[in-house]
Amino acid sequence: MDTTFTTTVLGYPRIGPRRELKRAVESYWAGRIDVDELQRVAADLRRDTWAQLAESLDSVPSNTFSFYDQVLDAAVLFDAVPQRFRDLGLSDVDTYFAMARGRDGAAAMELTKWFDSNYHYLVPELAPDTRFRLAGDKPVAEFTEALRQGVPTRPVLLGPVTFLKLAKPFLPELLDGLLDCYAELLGRLADAGAEWVQLDEPAGVPDLLQRVYQRLGGLTKRPKLLVTGEVLPALADAPVEGLGVDFVTSPELADRIPGLLGLRDKLLVAGVVDGRNVWRTDLRKAAALGASLLGSVGSLAVSSSSSLLHVPYDLDAEIALPQEVRDRLAFAKQKVAEIKTLGEALRDGVPLPAAAQVTPLRNEKTRERLSALRPEDRSRADYDTRAAAQQQRLGLPALATTTIGSFPQTGDIRKARAQVRAGSLTEAQYDERMRAEIERVIRLQEEIGLDVLVHGEPERNDMVQYFAENLDGFATTELGWVQSYGSRCVRPPILHGDVSRPRPMTVAWSEYAQSLTDKPVKGMLTGPVTILAWSFVRDDQPLGQTADQVALALRDEIADLEAAGIGVVQVDEPALRETLPLREEDRPAYLRWAVDSFRLATAGAAVSTQIHTHLCYSEFGDVITAIDGLDADVTTIEAARSKMEVLEDLRAIGFRRGVGPGVYDIHSPLVPDEEQVVGLLKAALDAVPRERLWVNPDCGLKTRGYGEVDPSLRALVGAARVLR
Repeated sequence: MDTTFTTTVLGYPRIGPRRELKRAVESYWAGRIDVDELQRVAADLRRDTWAQLAESLDSVPSNTFSFYDQVLDAAVLFDAVPQRFRDLGLSDVDTYFAMARGRDGAAAMELTKWFDSNYHYLVPELAPDTRFRLAGDKPVAEFTEALRQGVPTRPVLLGPVTFLKLAKPFLPELLDGLLDCYAELLGRLADAGAEWVQLDEPAGVPDLLQRVYQRLGGLTKRPKLLVTGEVLPALADAPVEGLGVDFVTSPELADRIPGLLGLRDKLLVAGVVDGRNVWRTDLRKAAALGASLLGSVGSLAVSSSSSLLHVPYDLDAEIALPQEVRDRLAFAKQKVAEIKTLGEALRDGVPLPAAAQVTPLRNEKTRERLSALRPEDRSRADYDTRAAAQQQRLGLPALATTTIGSFPQTGDIRKARAQVRAGSLTEAQYDERMRAEIERVIRLQEEIGLDVLVHGEPERNDMVQYFAENLDGFATTELGWVQSYGSRCVRPPILHGDVSRPRPMTVAWSEYAQSLTDKPVKGMLTGPVTILAWSFVRDDQPLGQTADQVALALRDEIADLEAAGIGVVQVDEPALRETLPLREEDRPAYLRWAVDSFRLATAGAAVSTQIHTHLCYSEFGDVITAIDGLDADVTTIEAARSKMEVLEDLRAIGFRRGVGPGVYDIHSPLVPDEEQVVGLLKAALDAVPRERLWVNPDCGLKTRGYGEVDPSLRALVGAARVLR
């Protein structure tokens, strides 16, 4: 039977249209529901997804669901479970969550960004003596589950090359044992009736790809293989039936297709609908690309360029978006409809609908400011001059202690925010409650003994959305949730036009906090790269130009913070690494505009104003020279889970400004004790002089509770005092 398909997606959101999975998982963690109820919610979400996709597509993916992360799922599937979690003696589900979150006596696995996205994955831990085995049946079970519902699916697996490449350490010598497991799994899927299996290989590594798919393609019992990701030209001649190519990120690959003769008997799954952004597809352009490929491949299917995991569920749920913005958008449900339309056009000749004509919002004043910029607008005085002026102003001790910005968002804070939106609380009443919370947070930090304080950000729903709500050129959603990691979901704003700042955004809160204490209070801003990375960004002009527009707004904000008496300003750039292009040749241009936009935002500050930045959960070695190029006075970096490995990168480039490698993993419920923090700081002191070493958590404390935060910060301050 010919099972070649013509329309599909590479994956779909899994959190639920209204974050049903998040609520169920967190309820399970809190003991409010049992494992059976957790599994019921998961089954309902899978059923609804398969049914919805089967209405429009002729190939539906399965095994794209996860309780936490697909890389963690693969580690568990192949029994790559570190011994410290086995020793806990927990159930399978609780062991899985312990690997993600940690448990008493067992630190969580490292968390880092999935390539150039804001999605985070758990890093598998391997050793030379790791022995893989097929320890579960999740892909087979979900295929069978869908089949019982009348939906034959295409199971999706993380490819073996990518699994090994994402693990630490990278041990290619383990490949043969891992391939034995994949061979067994493919055989089981064939026995279950799967006709196609998708293997995702975004990590590339051409020589390993060729070796792997010669072996897997040569199996006598297996489904047809569709390999997606960085697969050309490495797999053009491999014995697999299909290749999936992202023509959104790499449109130039279309020109290479006619020259790859091995594709003439293969299915090419053409990723022509953007799986990572929310703009409508230019259907005529996408259809023309598809048509140009037809004569060079065995058969053609149209698809999303990546999993739709990275976009919200349904634009129809957004009733408050301005019409001129809505007309330009497509969320996951709408992208599936676009794929269906393209499939009908290419397969059956159905005419395409006329494209809507829209014009992005322009701000001529912003454009004039950009055109007048000079090179000196992006530079400050040398670091030694700044450091002396800042020490004279701030008088900080060696091993200065601080936090990254946010404090726990309590139920009362969230309730007040909901009430003011609903109109049951006036703006004045809301401000009064936020001021009371700020005072409480300031007093707590003083009592704990921190050196540089924060106002705690109770007024902020999210570190990007807050700014989007206060800048022109952005729109925000009500239900546009996207998974960031585990149960953590964000609502990326939509940057649809020229950016400008109509009024100060943070000054009143910071000024009030500073009035409560003699200790310095940091002004807290989100940097231009991160605002872009965690938004859906207009695609009609270069990203560097858009970043500079955001940077000018932040530059104005810093000037107003200084005028209000704020002497320390933190401009967070946790997304610096995640936005790094996958292709080496594209990286220098990105890093140039990324660094330039940060410096444009911060270079107007006085020499006595201490500029901090923060980065988290990334492979920092890839961007270490760019981190240096930011020229921040203090850089705080996630380091607790990665065991301070970033310090070697900093030492290698001779980094000579202030640095705060995190000593408290805020993504785990575990509370560090003073001795543990002292140990981490001693390791840090081998690489950083004490006068430049800062003591801080890995990240903001928004998602934690005070029962964890209070003792953790006391341990942090106590450790600094011991070492002083």
